[in-house]
Amino acid sequence: MNILVINGPNLNMLGIREPDIYGSDTYEGLCKMISAHAESIGVTAEIYQSNHEGYLVDKIQAAYQTADGIVINPAAYTHTSVALLDALKAVGIPAVEVHISDVSKREDFRQISFVRNYCEKTIAGHGFRGYLEAMDYLKERTKK
Repeated sequence: MNILVINGPNLNMLGIREPDIYGSDTYEGLCKMISAHAESIGVTAEIYQSNHEGYLVDKIQAAYQTADGIVINPAAYTHTSVALLDALKAVGIPAVEVHISDVSKREDFRQISFVRNYCEKTIAGHGFRGYLEAMDYLKERTKK
């Protein structure tokens, strides 16, 4: 099973950016955790991050017929990007939306998620562990 893990803008700044919200662990630490978990559950995980919406759309489109599942943390694009939603719909790959923080307890504008209209599941507020839960969900889903 091939899982594409997509991270949106500013996630490369984990460990520096608002540690009171996102914690002090780094993006590099997140990537290592994802890779180790992928190996432990017998899947391949490709991890991708960009601060640019179009690059994220391109990556989703490139996953067509190559990825079996997508874990996506669109970050700020969660609340603004119909383009990411449309790309997910176009490729038809099962997807899980992940947020490190509990967006339901944050600013009003963070209550809107365009990608949620496509994603099968949303995991928010579980920190880095949410990515692992999303990967587990996608793997279990393929067994059914």
